[in-house]
Amino acid sequence: MKQVLQFLRSCLRLLACVALPALAATPVPLQPLIDATPAGGTLRLAPGRYAGPASIGRPLTLDGGRQAVIVGDGKSTVLSVAANGVTLRGLRLTGSGDSHDRIDAGILLEGSDHLVEDNEIDDVLFGIHLKQVSRSRIAANRVTGKPFEQGMRGDAIRAWYSQHNVIEGNRFRRARDLTFANSADNRIVGNRFTDGRYGMHIVFSPRLVIEHNHLSDTGTGIIVLYSPGLVLRGNQVAHALTAGGGGIVFKESDDALVEENEVLHCSVGLRVDAPPQSVGKLTVRNNRFAHNIIGAFFYGEEGGHRFTGNSFEHNLTTVAISAPGAGSGNVWHGNRWDEYQGFDRDGDGIGDTPHEVYLFADRIWMETPAVTFFRNSPALEMLDFLERLAPFSSPHLVLRDPAPRMR
Repeated sequence: MKQVLQFLRSCLRLLACVALPALAATPVPLQPLIDATPAGGTLRLAPGRYAGPASIGRPLTLDGGRQAVIVGDGKSTVLSVAANGVTLRGLRLTGSGDSHDRIDAGILLEGSDHLVEDNEIDDVLFGIHLKQVSRSRIAANRVTGKPFEQGMRGDAIRAWYSQHNVIEGNRFRRARDLTFANSADNRIVGNRFTDGRYGMHIVFSPRLVIEHNHLSDTGTGIIVLYSPGLVLRGNQVAHALTAGGGGIVFKESDDALVEENEVLHCSVGLRVDAPPQSVGKLTVRNNRFAHNIIGAFFYGEEGGHRFTGNSFEHNLTTVAISAPGAGSGNVWHGNRWDEYQGFDRDGDGIGDTPHEVYLFADRIWMETPAVTFFRNSPALEMLDFLERLAPFSSPHLVLRDPAPRMR
């Protein structure tokens, strides 16, 4: 009897070795299974590989249990949804096409009230494409793009004319941007993105709430274009080092709240660009700008923005401007400056004298960008030292903080 059992076990092992490669080589068509699922029903996929592309045209739940793989054809989007109230959970989707014109993606969503959670999406041009989607939740997904050069990649998240959605707790890697275009009133919370061009690319998308995201090793961290009323709170941006970008960049985007963010080791911590007629103001408070080449940069505007409770630490240049007058209307109060040279004799935590930043020889490279290459060179450092020692002309006042914070 014992020998018979051993023989049967050997036969089963042999059958498994033969059957598994065959199963792996021939994925089960997914579309007939979707078509056989009634509206409002649940399709729980057994462990294995399923052939895409596939599309969903009615409300249902597709659950892969973290063991089902949907394999695209390498020519199109892997899974498309054109309905309301669809749930996609526990799937792995791989192998989209590589066309930017078609916007080949892992998942294409249209409609409203969707839930896309706990999915693994890899080897895709675009990760999750929201096309006119509302009231949906995209949570705890893991997206890795195709191994292309940065400019040839697609977006890990692409939202187009999509409102009132929550993008939460996702992990994105090796993509171009997280893009929000004409997409107002969304919440983007607790996501991580590394190895991209723009951490977040926000265009014509007012009133977004962007909280507690971690963006690193991108050309620019968060760039906001023509999108008023944003809230940026508690985010960390690190290692955004392209010359024209920075950690957080605002262009003609009024009335934003920027608070409790940490911007580390970027070309510019905060860059603000607005036309002279701009009337909206930024509130920038309780942020940390540290180890950046420039802590804050103001281009082409008088400003009028309010800076309170911020900490500027170990930046090569604390504040820079494009020309005299840029940023002159900004209000500074209660910020911490590592270069402050005053004292706190009464121990109230506030410096006894105001902190003032003047331009001496720095005006050369700020007003003439071509000279930026020589910034911090021995020649300019010596010229700056001599200017501070015995100014050849009146230095330009960049900012004055009447109550610098000491601790």
